[in-house]
Amino acid sequence: MRKKKWIHLFAICMSLTMMILVVEPVRATTISDLEKEKKELEKQKEDAENKQKEEQEKLNNISGEIDTMQGEADEVAGEIEEVDAALVETIASVELIEEEIGEKEVQIEETTAEYELALATEQEQYEAMKLRIQFMYEKGDTTYMQLLLESQSFNDMLNKADYIEKLYAYDRKMLEEYQLAREATEQLKEQLEGEKAELEAQQHELEEEKDSLETLLAEKQAAYDDYEVQLAKAKQEAAVYKANVKKQTEEIRKLEAAAAKKESEIEAAKKAEEEARKAQEEALKRQQEAEKSSSSSSGSSSGSSSGGTSSSSSSGYASAASYSGSGSKGQQIANYACQFIGNPYVPGGTSLTNGADCSGFVMRVYKDFGYSLPRTSYSQRSAGTSVSYSEAQPGDIICYAGHVGIYIGNGQIVHASTQKTGIKVTKATYREILSVRRIV
Repeated sequence: MRKKKWIHLFAICMSLTMMILVVEPVRATTISDLEKEKKELEKQKEDAENKQKEEQEKLNNISGEIDTMQGEADEVAGEIEEVDAALVETIASVELIEEEIGEKEVQIEETTAEYELALATEQEQYEAMKLRIQFMYEKGDTTYMQLLLESQSFNDMLNKADYIEKLYAYDRKMLEEYQLAREATEQLKEQLEGEKAELEAQQHELEEEKDSLETLLAEKQAAYDDYEVQLAKAKQEAAVYKANVKKQTEEIRKLEAAAAKKESEIEAAKKAEEEARKAQEEALKRQQEAEKSSSSSSGSSSGSSSGGTSSSSSSGYASAASYSGSGSKGQQIANYACQFIGNPYVPGGTSLTNGADCSGFVMRVYKDFGYSLPRTSYSQRSAGTSVSYSEAQPGDIICYAGHVGIYIGNGQIVHASTQKTGIKVTKATYREILSVRRIV
């Protein structure tokens, strides 16, 4: 009988030994590898975030340059409009002056013709008067005397003498009138030529102004075209930076998903480790029972049982149920979570007393109130419904990049912070908030 017991004990020991030899290496190797892979994913994510930040800074810089260049280009475009308007006005002025010069030239031609006609008329009158004087001079005084003596009467003589006097006076008067007409025409011609000269001077100045405006317009247009080229190039660069930012964002999302998956694998490996540990404890318990049984006398039936193994030691923390009735459900959750402030932060942990990480802390608090949440912070960012931070209420989950906490009101959260600080209260806006999730 005792021999059979020793054989049974030997079999248990062998089983325990095999479990130690098989399970322990698998656990160490698997979890260690998984954690290394997770750290590598986190490093890749950090690198991707740094690259995204660099690309975003480049995008912000080039966007600022685009705004500046666009403003300068718009300013040059306004100057082009002003110069173009001035050029149009100058060209119109040149055309008007050219028309006025043309009119002056016509007037000068007409006045010149009138002057030449007056001059010819004056010359004819002068020649006619000279002929009459010459004729009378060549005939001598006898001609006048004969003309008077041949008069039929005294009155006839007086009339002839008066006629001769009037003929002289008429010649003189006509000559003087023709001279005055010629002089007036000559003055008008000089005036028109002076006015034409002034118009030609104005035309010259306007032509120079036109050339200057055309040169300035060409320079402004070249500057504007240069801005257009620079803007096109800058917009292309901005498009590249924007695409890079988008690419890095997608890469970060993939890495976050991979890290979350790796976290799940680690949790599964730890669960398997825990099950193996329990199996070892059970085997050890059986060994101890077998040793006790073998040391006792055969047939003896002492009532020495192992006794109750109840380890219901009081932890000193109130249960979730004890918080019922103290405000809203969210307030109850926040109050319940605050009693664990000061407890340790343990990576991968889910114990409110012995230690938890950020997502494990949130998951466990909600689990004690009957709510099932995902294990990782990335997955918890999709739990419940989304609300804005301005609408946050106690009990809401505040989500950050790779971190979560429970909002307790007054702009504060309770969360498993770091291994150094453990579970503590922090200002909710100490980091950039990605989202706020409401579960209850």
